Amino acid sequence: MYVQQADFFFGTSMTFANEVMKTAIRESHPAGTILFEEGEAADRLYVLLEGRVRISLGESGHVVYIVSRGGEAFGWSSLVGRERYSASAETVEPTTLIFFERERFHQVLEKDPANGMRLYEGLAKTLAGRLLETYRIIAGLSSSEQTVASASGQFMSAEPAV
Repeated sequence: MYVQQADFFFGTSMTFANEVMKTAIRESHPAGTILFEEGEAADRLYVLLEGRVRISLGESGHVVYIVSRGGEAFGWSSLVGRERYSASAETVEPTTLIFFERERFHQVLEKDPANGMRLYEGLAKTLAGRLLETYRIIAGLSSSEQTVASASGQFMSAEPAV
């Protein structure tokens, strides 16, 4: 997987992608590895390469999202000014990912504000898609009323656009 395949890296330049990748750290984890817990310092952004990661809330561990497509990002709290993770992340199966440390990542963004802006636009689209997915779940829409957009975590209406 190239970094530009990640949800919110889409549209950035190759030079920017190369600079970002210089800061990436690759890791593999067995199933059951806690990557971060709700309330911990948010200091890393993760991108899934392969495997599955459960995102959950609270002591009960209510699952709110499963990261399962290569290129999906999670741990985004570290990019949006949150000091603490708002959820927990645990590998569900053997998983390979890359992560970016917040400070080093921000240094790259500061060097190239135009591509940094594109990255944040992509992040906003990803988060909006996940929010839409949550709305549909809350509204009780059946899976036949939803379609999944590849590698985005987004649901799109099955109805034709007007």
